[in-house]
Order: sequence, then structure tokens, then C-alpha cells
Amino acid sequence: MSLYYGAVVFAHVVSAVIAVGPLFLLLPLIRRLRTAKAEAEDIYLAFIRVIIRLVMHAGHVLVVTGALLILFGPWPWHSSWVILTLVIMLLSAVFLATGFSSVLKRFHESGMDRHMILNKLRRTAWIYIGLLMIMLWLMVQKPSIW
Repeated sequence: MSLYYGAVVFAHVVSAVIAVGPLFLLLPLIRRLRTAKAEAEDIYLAFIRVIIRLVMHAGHVLVVTGALLILFGPWPWHSSWVILTLVIMLLSAVFLATGFSSVLKRFHESGMDRHMILNKLRRTAWIYIGLLMIMLWLMVQKPSIW
């Protein structure tokens, strides 16, 4: 059982890295998108969509492996850090689904302020990174809050 548990821990850690790491690539892409010519915009937007999709799928693996670790590990479901992680995970899932998609859809709409949309995209990326960092802290530190 220890070998399987170790493999799930490894998959969980790798999926956490993949769920957080690529988000930092969004920041220079957004900066370059500010000065990009029209023909290059779609390329940058495609990269951003790929990054968001990669983060989303890594998040799915993260959730499944996390559930397995709680199910077979020594921590009960009612631990404060588990409950807080689940709450933040649900918030971040809703945020990822609505935050990035709505901003990217409005990018090519006529009459939209391009810099305002890029600022919102940057802010959305930082908020999502912050939510993931809080979850990472909860999973690593496992604080007993109540």
C-alpha cells in the first residue's frame, strides 16, 4: 500500500506544479499582447488558452489525487485544512471557469478597451495564482485552524 500511496503523492505534487507553474507564463504573454500587432494577437491568445486548458486539466488530476490521499491517508475529511482547501478549490474552479473565459471572449468584441481587458486578464491571473498558493500552503502546512 505504501508504494501506491507514494505514487499518488508524487502525482499530486506534479499536478500541483503543472496547475500553478504555467500561470506565471501568462504574465509575460499579457505584457507582450499589449504591444502586439493584430496578426500576432491570435497567436498570443492561443497560447493563453492552451495554458489555461493545461492548468484546468492539471487541476482535475490534483483534485482526484487529493481525494485519494485523504481517503487512504491519515487525515480525516473534517480537518480544518481539508475543509478550507475544498472551499478555496471550489472558488478557484468557478473563478477559472468564469474569469478567464469571459475576459478572453471579450477581447475581439468591438468597442472594448483593449488595455482594460488586458489589465483584467492580468488581475485574474494574479488572483488565481493567489488562490492556488493559499491551497498549496494549506496542503503543505496542514494547519489546525479549529
